[in-house]
Amino acid sequence: MKLLIDVGNTSLKAKLWQNEQVQACDLNNLPWHAITHVIYACVGRSELLNTILAQAAFNSISCFEAKVTKTLGGLTCAYEHFNNLGIDRWLALIASFTLYPNKACIVVDAGTATTIDVLNSDGQHLGGWILPGLDLMTRSLTQNTQRVFDDENTPFTNQLGINTPNGLKNGALVATIGAINQAKPYLNDKNTQIIFAGGYGSLLQQQFKESIFDPMLVIKGLNYWYELDENSNKL
Repeated sequence: MKLLIDVGNTSLKAKLWQNEQVQACDLNNLPWHAITHVIYACVGRSELLNTILAQAAFNSISCFEAKVTKTLGGLTCAYEHFNNLGIDRWLALIASFTLYPNKACIVVDAGTATTIDVLNSDGQHLGGWILPGLDLMTRSLTQNTQRVFDDENTPFTNQLGINTPNGLKNGALVATIGAINQAKPYLNDKNTQIIFAGGYGSLLQQQFKESIFDPMLVIKGLNYWYELDENSNKL
């Protein structure tokens, strides 16, 4: 059993991996007797992660931090300076590459930031974009303009705004939809799979036919990163 930990910009997510399945866990009552590996990735900082790693060390459990590399098991990073690619983006790409082999993918992780990455059917990452997340986009306008205001009860919808709050929120949503659509010509592949993850992934997925929302995409990427990295080291 593996303990998988994703430390994002705003929160720490942890899951157990057993029998090729993601399982929920209680961080206050982890089954240390059954855990064989701790695999983690950090975008932000977390004292809780440090506590978990100390507990793992006390129980003599090996810990592995996921890192970006230029290549991994047939997947290639577009960045010349690959260390500058966020590990969360790399893990989402690894999961997409593993779960949808030989398929072109547009991978969208919609959280504090919205990242869009383009992967061709040969496993070549072509690059991507980083946008403010929907909340960050709306907040930046309300904080920096005098007459633009928000209403927390107004949802994001793909419609023309008829008042300031839904004009603001709908504008953020359609701007993000437009960015995702702009990624399609880079692949020129009718069988492209669009995959969404993150807090607003479900909302965005509803705007695209035959797309997929996978809330565990980055967590799955942690497991696949470990498996691919281990296989690479055996060669």
